Amino acid sequence: MRTFSLLKGLPVYELASGQKLGEVCDVSISGNGSVVGLLVKKGAFIKKTFQVKIGQVESFGWDGVMVKDKAALEHLETEPEYTFEHNEGLAGKILLSKDGEQLGLLEDVYFMEEMGTIVGYELTDGFFSDIMNGKRVVKTTGPPAIGKDAIIVTVNPR
Repeated sequence: MRTFSLLKGLPVYELASGQKLGEVCDVSISGNGSVVGLLVKKGAFIKKTFQVKIGQVESFGWDGVMVKDKAALEHLETEPEYTFEHNEGLAGKILLSKDGEQLGLLEDVYFMEEMGTIVGYELTDGFFSDIMNGKRVVKTTGPPAIGKDAIIVTVNPR
C-alpha cells in the first residue's frame, strides 16, 4: 500500500536502459475511484505530461518507479477524469460518509499499487487540529461518489 505523497516526485526509470524517463507529478483517477495511471512530467525546459497506466508499471520502489521501456509513456491526449492535484483535483475536497457525516478535507490517498484500488483516505481538519490531534485515516469499502463539491464514501465499521 502506498500514498500519493510518497509517489510524487519519484523518478520513472526504463528497465531496459536505466534511463530516467521523467518524474511522477500526479495520479489519474477514474470515476469509480481507482487509480488508473501515473502522470509523468518529462523534459528539461518545456515539460510535457505523459501517462503510465498502472498495468505498465513493473515495480514501485521507494526511490523510483520502474517501467519495462519508454513505450509505457503514453501521450496525454485528453485530460484524465480526475486527478489528485491538477485541474480541480480531489485534494482539499470535503469527504462525507454515506450517513451525511463530514469526515474532513482530503489530504492524501492510500492505494494498492498493483491494482490501483484506493483503500483509504488521509484527512485533515486544519493545521492546528492536525498538530493537536494528528491527521486521520479513513478506510472505506466500495467506490466513492465523486462530485464537484464533495466525495462521498462508505466507511468501514469500527
